[in-house]
Amino acid sequence: MSIFIVVSWKSYINGFKSWLKVERSLSGNSVEAYLHDMSLFEHYLESEQLRLPPADIRLEHLQGFIVRINEQGLSARSQARIISGLKSFFKYCLLENLTQDDPSQLLETPKLGRKLPDTLSVDDINRLIAAIDLSKPEGIRNKAMLETLYSCGLRVSELVNLKLSNLHLEIGFLKVIGKGDKERLVPIGSVATKHLKIYTAEVRNHQTIQHGFEDFVFLNNRGRGLTRVMVFTIIKNLAIKIDLRKRISPHTFRHSFATHLIEGGADLRAVQEMLGHESITTTEIYTHLDRDYLRQSILSHHPRA
Repeated sequence: MSIFIVVSWKSYINGFKSWLKVERSLSGNSVEAYLHDMSLFEHYLESEQLRLPPADIRLEHLQGFIVRINEQGLSARSQARIISGLKSFFKYCLLENLTQDDPSQLLETPKLGRKLPDTLSVDDINRLIAAIDLSKPEGIRNKAMLETLYSCGLRVSELVNLKLSNLHLEIGFLKVIGKGDKERLVPIGSVATKHLKIYTAEVRNHQTIQHGFEDFVFLNNRGRGLTRVMVFTIIKNLAIKIDLRKRISPHTFRHSFATHLIEGGADLRAVQEMLGHESITTTEIYTHLDRDYLRQSILSHHPRA
């Protein structure tokens, strides 16, 4: 029986959850991802009948787990994320004196190629937004939403949680609550500002708003906040409508925003601030995109290319 494992690991994982939230200030989505990875490891221990607390876990146990998830066909990127979760968990155990050493220290992470994000051209974005049916209230909302997404380079979670009280349109800024509940001010362009004002005045002001959603900017037909999946679906349907044969998501708008800024000569530090990246190395990926763009431009126009 594995009752001992279930009970004891549940308490360790609950403690880990609190540490991720309080000490590391991670977002709810990040915390859930870490907990999911730990639940996979817990299930592996159960399947191997290894009734061990964290203090008795050794490198070979972790390696056996990695072999198991590799056999299940998980990509190198997914495996790397799971290993990162394990390393964070054992770091927590060390700090809380639940273990004397860190068995994950020598655990090797799969080599990952640096994946450049997909982007849309300015024309692609214009065509997507132009395809919105403005004869319907949700169309007016969707136009304001996508203009804001592209104008400000928001994460989809930041978009769906955007509050009316954080709109400072008279001075051209939004206050955004990003990862780890970190606040940042983001400039918003005149086009997005115009469509936000149209949406709030002509659609949102006439809705019956459910309790608890009074301050949310973007609402569904029932007067509640939009979900991330709903935003994804709206964009996917628009791509089908214009026969855009690219795999896109709300995050594609964010990537496109950053790429277009850097292609236009924007300062890397300014783009970092706009995106809310903690490290500039995360933002630097867009300089690789820019170099590729420049290379393609030169090769397509140079007479000796």
